[in-house]
Amino acid sequence: MKYRVLIEQDEDGVFVAEVPSLPGCISQGETRAEALENIREAIGVYLESLEAHGEPVPPPITEELVEVEA
Repeated sequence: MKYRVLIEQDEDGVFVAEVPSLPGCISQGETRAEALENIREAIGVYLESLEAHGEPVPPPITEELVEVEA
């Protein structure tokens, strides 16, 4: 499954990763790579928790990136 992850660097330089389709699924890291590694783990735990509680698992998001010339 693939989920869209938004990564932003906060004012302290920490990278914060969030999964919009999984409310509350947020992680962080000192580097972008660490934030991605941590959010992968967080997504896994989040999905396991949903399944353990009989909650529906949100479908993965399909998106396209469109490049335009400015």
